[in-house]
Amino acid sequence: MSAPLAERIRPQTLDEIVGQRHLLGEGRPLRRIIESGEIPNLVFYGPSGVGKTTLASIIAKRTKKQLYKLNGTSATTADIRAVVGKVGTLEAVNGILLYLDEIQYFNKKQQQTLLEFIENGDITLIASTTENPYFYIYNAILSRSTVFEFKTVEPDEIIPAVKRAFRILSKERGLPIEVDDNALRRIATACGGDVRKAINAAELCTLAAEEKDNALHIPEALARELTQSSAPRYDREGDEHYDIVSAYQKSMRGSDPDAALYYLARLLAAGDLPSACRRLMVCACEDVGLAYPQIIPIVKAAVDAAQMVGLPEARIPLADAVILVSQAPKSNTGEASINAAMADVQAGKIGAIPRQLQNKHYDGDDAARKGQFYQYPHAFPHHWVQQQYLPDILKGTVYYTPGDNKNEQSFAAYWQHIKHHNES
Repeated sequence: MSAPLAERIRPQTLDEIVGQRHLLGEGRPLRRIIESGEIPNLVFYGPSGVGKTTLASIIAKRTKKQLYKLNGTSATTADIRAVVGKVGTLEAVNGILLYLDEIQYFNKKQQQTLLEFIENGDITLIASTTENPYFYIYNAILSRSTVFEFKTVEPDEIIPAVKRAFRILSKERGLPIEVDDNALRRIATACGGDVRKAINAAELCTLAAEEKDNALHIPEALARELTQSSAPRYDREGDEHYDIVSAYQKSMRGSDPDAALYYLARLLAAGDLPSACRRLMVCACEDVGLAYPQIIPIVKAAVDAAQMVGLPEARIPLADAVILVSQAPKSNTGEASINAAMADVQAGKIGAIPRQLQNKHYDGDDAARKGQFYQYPHAFPHHWVQQQYLPDILKGTVYYTPGDNKNEQSFAAYWQHIKHHNES
């Protein structure tokens, strides 16, 4: 059985790698390190299918080191020791480069075992991860490694790789392959920045292509049909999830409905209805809040409707609500106020509740002043009377300051008038 196309056409030189110009362009630090031939321990951080494994293979070839590949999902400590056992043998006369993919799945003990061998220089480590290495990789390994972040590859950079894939396929099949420009663009765009996925899509299109006039024809319609089910990269437990939901709420907070709708679409395309609903509800309360308090039940109704009808129809009420939240006036005074109050509570500012607010109607024999002395506001003009509500330790503390929106300012003006009138 032949190797997958992505493996058969894997780049052999730095210049053949698509994307990652910030790392591998002329004069960039990583490129200079590789060209020096002196390779330190490295950590490659970024999404799948963007060249991490390919680059490790090129580095091994350039340094003439023996390359061993392990995967953190299945490798054991014994596997690491087996690789180290090759040190000094004819098999690894120029040294060993260990490429450990998905290192985030190694537990602390496994990573400590790995540390032992990279410390004494038995192996050169290139670890790769799709997750933030500063959260998942043992600090001692990080301190002995240099981290490089790989980026999602843009469609314009993927197109040359797709063209190369079709050239190879044409040669292998002995037939010309005619690809519409729009089909190329579709394949390069639908892969979500994953070059390997784009190459696999090219192979799939070739297998499904109609032969006509001694050539295989790949129109845009065929590319669209074979890539439309290609879901965007998404891991509900990974960094990508938190990046998307963060961008989703920040776009609504920033009053950009177009960006908010885009990130909503990303969530819905991945089937993550709960996150879409939760962040929308949070944003209505946190970021719009008292500037438009009626929005909270409106958004709640939209969320309830979305959860009731499910996908794909859920997109409609959620889109309505996202646009509304994005366009609504903004105020975070509610969140800021409760945060300030909670900070005082957590700091231990727990004073005695004023006597007039306590839920009791009798006094002990030792009470110097008997009686509750609570004044019922409804018994006074405009339903307000001056009295102390905060404990003595917090008397005069201000947690809430009205925002500069019409709604909060009107309430503030109302109470300023009432309090001035009653005091006079």
